[in-house]
Amino acid sequence: MKIEIFKSKPQLGKKAAADGVRFIKKAIEEKGAANIVLATGTSQFDTLEALVSTPDIAWSKVHVFHLDEYIGLPASHPASFRKYIAERFEAHVKPLGSITYIKGDAHDPLGECKRLEKIISAHPIDVAFIGIGENGHLAFNDPPADLGIKEAFLVVELDDVCRKQQMGEGWYQTLGEVPHKAITMSVPQILKSACIICSVPEQRKAEAVQQAVQGKVSEELPASVLQQHKNCFLYLDEASASLLA
Repeated sequence: MKIEIFKSKPQLGKKAAADGVRFIKKAIEEKGAANIVLATGTSQFDTLEALVSTPDIAWSKVHVFHLDEYIGLPASHPASFRKYIAERFEAHVKPLGSITYIKGDAHDPLGECKRLEKIISAHPIDVAFIGIGENGHLAFNDPPADLGIKEAFLVVELDDVCRKQQMGEGWYQTLGEVPHKAITMSVPQILKSACIICSVPEQRKAEAVQQAVQGKVSEELPASVLQQHKNCFLYLDEASASLLA
């Protein structure tokens, strides 16, 4: 794991995007196309803004997946991750090769997981842009996360720490509004990515960052598995890195 620490979130986002772009272009050059994963949440604002502002990317050769989506939430809901990606990414990079959204309001969530797994199995991920949750989760794999699950996507129950984070970031007015279940990409599927670009700013993430970087690999801190990925880049600001020894 390579760690870089920046004074500000915009600096963090620019460097994370620039490094991700380098791997996207490399995949296009070598394979003719690139497959990427995008995370959501406030931690990704600067990285995504820098990414879509980067010139000379052949987006028509890029295939996109995203990490997770609430079950039962329509794409029109202000907190929908589909809406987030459509507005903050897809609208700025047309023409795009393809984008596979997680349909959180699908009638059959387990069937939706199988649909997604079939698609992603044909698109090995070159670059995954991710974050780390306040509880140390990756995507919506809250602790204790199954680090050995075979499925690429699964239905999960969100813990209260995760749900409070969503409210704290301003996506919901009350905790009661935050859904209890979601469809998420699994930890093993995330780790299959050839390159992981992990953007984690802000003081509220400092404890999770410290444990993920310096603690033991454990299902109780899902992000700790990033220690085992040979091509993981972690981008922090001074606040999120404040507890590192």
